[in-house]
This record gives sequence, C-alpha cells and structure tokens, in this order.
Amino acid sequence: MEDDAPVIYGLEFQARALTPQTAETDAIRFLVGTQSLKYDNQIHIIDFDDENNVINKNVLLHQAGEIWHVSASPADKGVLATCYNKTADGKVVTCAAVWRMPAELEPGGHESPEDAASPAHALELLCHLGPAAHGSTACVAWEPAGDGKRVISLADNHILLWDLQESSSQAVLASSASLEGKGQLKFTTGRWSPHHNCTQVATANDTAVRGWDTRTMSQIYCIESAHGQLVRDLDFNPNKQYYLASCGDDCRVKFWDTRNVTEPIKTLEEHSHWVWSVRYNHSHDQLVLTGSSDSRVILSNMVSISSEPFGHLVDDDDLSDQEERRPEEKSQEPPQDSVIATYEEHEDSVYAVDWSSADPWLFASLSYDGRLVINRVPRALKYHILL
Repeated sequence: MEDDAPVIYGLEFQARALTPQTAETDAIRFLVGTQSLKYDNQIHIIDFDDENNVINKNVLLHQAGEIWHVSASPADKGVLATCYNKTADGKVVTCAAVWRMPAELEPGGHESPEDAASPAHALELLCHLGPAAHGSTACVAWEPAGDGKRVISLADNHILLWDLQESSSQAVLASSASLEGKGQLKFTTGRWSPHHNCTQVATANDTAVRGWDTRTMSQIYCIESAHGQLVRDLDFNPNKQYYLASCGDDCRVKFWDTRNVTEPIKTLEEHSHWVWSVRYNHSHDQLVLTGSSDSRVILSNMVSISSEPFGHLVDDDDLSDQEERRPEEKSQEPPQDSVIATYEEHEDSVYAVDWSSADPWLFASLSYDGRLVINRVPRALKYHILL
C-alpha cells in the first residue's frame, strides 16, 4: 500500500529529543533537538504534508548546548522548553529553559529552496528554570490541559513546580519536593497525568516509579521495583485515569493500575534491548508505541486493557432490521492483544517515539544518527477501529 510507506528525514547531527507541537492541532508538526558537541545545536521544525507525503522543515539555532529533552507548550504554539548540557566551572550540568520561536515561523511558513542559504533564526530565551544549584535537569513536563503557565522540572532528586509569569519571561518556583533515602536518587523522567484535574505527576528514578500530588507535593504511590533495571520512560493512558505504562533497561514495557501497584496488569517483552520510549495514542488507547536501542519501533494493540476491551461495541437498538445480529456474533470473543507492526527503518538506537497531536493515525520516531521516520497506523487496522 503506497500510502502506508514511511517518510524519512535525515538531520546532519545526532539527535535524541522529539516532541509533537502539542498546541498545533491542524498541521502535523514535530520538533527535534540535536546533540552536537562541536557545532551550534538546532531545533528542527518538521512539517509533514499529508496529502503529498513530503516533509518541510525550518531550522532554529539553539546555541545554549546539546539538547537532551524537548517539550512543547500545550497552549502556545511558539513556546517550547529544552533540557541542554552546559559546561560550568569544569563540570557539565544539564540546564532547562523556556524559549520562543521567531514569530514568522509560528504559522509554519517554510524555507523555500531559494532562501535555504539565508541565516538560521535563533530561539529567543524566555526564562531559565531554576539555578544550577538544584542539579542537572532530566526533563520538563507541561501541565497537560493548562494554559501553558505551569511546568514541572526534575533536577537530580528534586521535583520542582514552576509558575511561568509575564508571558513566560519569568519562572517562579511555586513548590518542590525531594527524594530521600538510600540508593540512586536521581530522577530519569516524568509525566504529568491529564486526569484528576491535572493534580498528579508520575516520576521514575532508578527502578522505581512514584506518583506525586502537585497540590501538596507529597508521594501518593510508589512502585519500588517497577523494572529489573533503570526505568526510561512513562506515559498515562489518556482514557483510563489509573492506567500507566512504563519501560526500561530490562527490555520490558509494563502497564500498571496505580490503585494496586503490587503487580503490573500486563507486560510486553517484544524488544531485545533497552526500551527508551513508550507512548499511548491520544485518542485510541489500545494503540501503544515503543522505541528501543534494538533499532526497532513496535506498534502494539493492547486492547484487553484499553477503554474498549471488546472492540467497538454496537448497540442492538442501533441495528436496522436488515442488519439484525447473527447468533454467532453475539458470543464473539473479545479481541486479543497483539503486535500490529514492527518498523525497522532505523539503523541506530531509537530514543524517542511520539504521536502527532493533529492526526491520531500518524507517528514519528527518532534514532540517534539523526534519522526521523514518519509512519502511519496500517489502514486495515484504522478502519477496523473506526468502523
């Protein structure tokens, strides 16, 4: 099927940071951050033209340092946050800052071939998220349904809640909490839950996953040994408020019900190396994407733990006389969980996978060699879910 063919874009630098432009719900747009030690780093704004199957790009300079994490404001298309490396007093620290794109780039005006030689635009610094005293920042998460004014940053063993004021030009520390105890007390990643009025955040440190209440900054649950090795990524089910996915260096993806964390409700063991990224589809939560340093991206159909475990249910009242349900249809077996597809367009570790915020059937994956691949959910499955 021609339409299901992947579209590949190559960056000239290594890269590991990817995010959809969350506030953009019309155009299919992703942001990619580069990791170069020698040259100025860049944010690539990738626009995918769905009709013609082509990628258009704009490049913004990010001269502050190599980018380890990027996240886009849920309310303002022009605002993003990055975590980047910087050398200070002979030590490397990972800082976090909020930036604005140049206004002329926001609507998605593209480089035409003639002005490809024009000087690259630079990002405008809005504010830094905290002094380096807090430690190295692993990631920044925006309040999901918010107005782009609240973000959380995870720095070493601190979880910091910031209020962005004065059009995001000032970050005020609203509250914070710290990990205490023995062992490796450094946060590796975190996600802000879209449920519970956006009052819950999940974090990972070492092999543990913890839940926090942002109103009191207190811990609400803890999965001590969620994985056999380091936990790399987390994501919340967009439709089931207590369901959380985690992945890690034990090659596994696990699904949890945060009301009872003694055992995962499901475990996937399809990857053969560390799993760096896990993402639920924003609309159809049975579709789960994972990316790993085995160079593969796997799309799974986790229908048994989704919000539609019996597929798309049709009410008997909705059927016309001609469509009267046959007896064998009534006792239909619920659909089984399965791997839908394995994508092997990458030749290096896949550090990030993410769904488009504009098209629920389209996703991007990024490998360390700077290869960005845009793929679609197989058409047959899309129609099966919709019809």
